[in-house]
Amino acid sequence: MNAVEFLDPEEWLGQKAGPRYVQLRRRIEEAIENGMLPPDSSLPSEREIAEITELSRVTVRKAIQELVKLGVLEQRQGSGTFVRAPVAKVEQSLSQLTSFTEDMRRRGLETTSKWLERGVFIPSPEEVLTLGLATEDSVARIYRLREAGGQPMALERASLPLDILPNPVEVTRSLYEVLEQSGNRPVRAVQKISAINLEPSEAELLGVAEGTAGLSIQRISYLESGRVAELTKSIYRGDAYDFVAELRLSP
Repeated sequence: MNAVEFLDPEEWLGQKAGPRYVQLRRRIEEAIENGMLPPDSSLPSEREIAEITELSRVTVRKAIQELVKLGVLEQRQGSGTFVRAPVAKVEQSLSQLTSFTEDMRRRGLETTSKWLERGVFIPSPEEVLTLGLATEDSVARIYRLREAGGQPMALERASLPLDILPNPVEVTRSLYEVLEQSGNRPVRAVQKISAINLEPSEAELLGVAEGTAGLSIQRISYLESGRVAELTKSIYRGDAYDFVAELRLSP
């Protein structure tokens, strides 16, 4: 079925079937579900869709933007609008303290990192308070885009005292592997998870539309001695992650 046949308004557009942009959005969703529009296939331009459907450009744009926000479509600069390939969901347990690299390795996925920041810095007030630093201390900080199987998955920013991570440049893959070698791997952590909508800069790095749903996770990790070893703030793609916790009835 070609674009003209697929978008022929006589097949789906009705006066009493709801707002026109909603009808167009549903028509595109149906075409994707039925395989008429396979992953990575391109849609006609807004102008072409408007001409075929006899809808206004404003209506067409609204339908497409909704599908972009839902992660169904993606707009590529200078190329047009395409059907987004489905992202494999990853389940991560909340009952085990593991690194991103370890989680993905267990699933057979190769991990890579794009470094956004890595070095020794003057600590923020939050880092001083959380990590128990003196005001004259410095802090080791790493910030990176985490990828698995070639897919952007999360933004991860970790802060650690310098005596726990003296040289942040040593971290090339797994932070926890470096900490384990020095005997400073955390043994427990407290995590706070919040639902967010991604800011423009975060969405661009993660390859999704601005305002897409995401998960913000703040983790404070502890050594066996009880000392705070790490403050990590991560942002995960909402369409790629499910966090799972096992609950038991208290005796």
